[in-house]
Amino acid sequence: MSSKISPLITAEELLKLDLSDIILIDARAGANAFENYQKEHLKGARFVDLNRDLAEIPDDPANGGRHPLPTPAQFSKTLSALGINSSNHIVVYDDKNGSNFAARFWWMMRAVRHEEIQVLNGGFQAALKINFPTSSGIETFQETAYSVQEWKLPLANIEEVEKALKSDQNIVIDVRDKNRFDGLTEPLDLIAGHIPGAVNVPLTENLDENGLFKSPEELALKYKSVIGDKETENTIVHCGSGVTACHTLLAMDYAGLPIPKLYVGSWSEWSRNNREMTTKKPE
Repeated sequence: MSSKISPLITAEELLKLDLSDIILIDARAGANAFENYQKEHLKGARFVDLNRDLAEIPDDPANGGRHPLPTPAQFSKTLSALGINSSNHIVVYDDKNGSNFAARFWWMMRAVRHEEIQVLNGGFQAALKINFPTSSGIETFQETAYSVQEWKLPLANIEEVEKALKSDQNIVIDVRDKNRFDGLTEPLDLIAGHIPGAVNVPLTENLDENGLFKSPEELALKYKSVIGDKETENTIVHCGSGVTACHTLLAMDYAGLPIPKLYVGSWSEWSRNNREMTTKKPE
């Protein structure tokens, strides 16, 4: 695999580790995420908020989408406030099988060359299922000084995506569910549909019937068949706003494949910029 350790860790594996040697990050989201964290979280876990810590929300999503990355300087402040230093072993979890926010945090840490970062396979529910110790309230810890200079994993902007679609050497993958891709429904953005030429590979296909990631072998076979004879480095992955796409980047890393480019702006940016779109044809 491309990382020093597996990008995934099971709840059973986590339970066997000395928690004093690990920083746990709770990346659950939703309107009541922080309140839920205060009610119960894995013992020692520190809370991160998508909108506040893992994105810089623009006034207009046409400029970078709904969840653009924060600046490296902003992410430095977040990591420092979380008490993280460059040598820490970090495990991040959410309650959506990593599909919403844990994978985004994982990608951001890998993008600053922090290799000791893992996502809890099965998330919060998997830990509760084996009676992993939990706490309530807010954890206290000492702040650090973590310096982030730049994002070092490959990124694609809207111009690169448009150019890639005109080349037979590139492939653009959309990880949203099929109904959104087909333009049948759109719960978050203004227009339903997809980027013309993109291939739909819903992120849910990364998981088995128990909500756990499929084996590296299964995932490798799957994505090699999707990419075909093209180079993984010429693959661009996107979603609605650059968050859930990270689930597929995680799956591909777990499969031992190079991490493709992330188009952070995704459909939320593309669909607001008068670009060509494929939408559902009227009946």
